[in-house]
Amino acid sequence: MKTFIVPVDFSAVTDHVVDTAVSLARSLDGKIALVHIIQPPVVTSEYGLPVEALQDAIMISEQAATKHLARLGERVAKEGVKFETILRHGPPVSGILEEADKAQADFIVIGSHGHGKLYDLLVGTTAFGLLKRAKCAVVILPPEAKPAPKPVLP
Repeated sequence: MKTFIVPVDFSAVTDHVVDTAVSLARSLDGKIALVHIIQPPVVTSEYGLPVEALQDAIMISEQAATKHLARLGERVAKEGVKFETILRHGPPVSGILEEADKAQADFIVIGSHGHGKLYDLLVGTTAFGLLKRAKCAVVILPPEAKPAPKPVLP
């Protein structure tokens, strides 16, 4: 049985990534681990939020993520694919890689947001970090193409 690690961030690409992972898992008699990583808030100055506010923000993020993971899990279950959901805290790339190592994953299936070269240069991408460091195959799905606007004819 093949194991698919499927990092999800609940963005617009998430449904496409989950659908593709389900299709691959069904084809290869696999199981899926839906992984969401909550990044700790970045405090950039001593005038940042009080600790209580940070804790509240993290708690709200955990509650929302738990709901979203449950919804995605229901979709996977309806397709008859074995799955688990994993909620972690920390940097996304290392968290995903740790889960992949722990599960002895065969594939990581992740979506690309398609922000652009400048954004990728300045910020980097989770997908690129996984490509460089993963011990298993990494499947990167491009953002779904939006239809080109129809030309306005006179």
